[in-house]
Amino acid sequence: MVRILVVDDHAIVRSGLMMLLNGRQGMEVVGEAADGDEAIAQAQTLRPDVVLMDLSMPHGKDGLTAAAELKRSLPETAVLILTMHDDEGYLFRAIQSGASGYILKSAPHEELLAAIRHVAEGQAYLYPTATKRLMSDYLDKMKNGEHAGTYESLSDREKEILAKVAQGYSNKEIAEQLVISVKTVESHKSNLMEKLELRTRPDLVKFAMKKGLLTFD
Repeated sequence: MVRILVVDDHAIVRSGLMMLLNGRQGMEVVGEAADGDEAIAQAQTLRPDVVLMDLSMPHGKDGLTAAAELKRSLPETAVLILTMHDDEGYLFRAIQSGASGYILKSAPHEELLAAIRHVAEGQAYLYPTATKRLMSDYLDKMKNGEHAGTYESLSDREKEILAKVAQGYSNKEIAEQLVISVKTVESHKSNLMEKLELRTRPDLVKFAMKKGLLTFD
């Protein structure tokens, strides 16, 4: 029996997924959560085989941040990202977060069920066009001498926040300038530092200087 935790900020979506999954042989929904913080707490208590995780949730931790934390605290639990974002940037970030799979909300039910079974068995799952895109991008990076953890692996927002943090702005000041929440700034900052394998603000400043992100009059 595959034990599943469903995580989505929309109650109607959660209900629909629970009805679909509970009606299938060999699957059982053991819990639900509306944001990343709740998902982590529920997973630590319920120890599901698979966490079916929405990517974008406005309150609490987002799906990628929660996936990374679950990977560290519950390595035996597989995280399957279920999202509407058919976007290369999100795809790579999901993989880097430790998610076992990435599937679109527009996918047929049978494809979702197959994806859940795959990750529950310890396999990775990407929707078909994503696999082709991933391989193409990887080959391009190899050809250009790039690798994971480079500045180019950051999203545009992460690059923006990297520069502002290096310039000495606080999380609150960055949030006000970019008109986003402090939690969102903290999430982006955590993600970019993990991607670049940086641990402290001085490390971040040195990296920004090397990249020419800081200018001095």
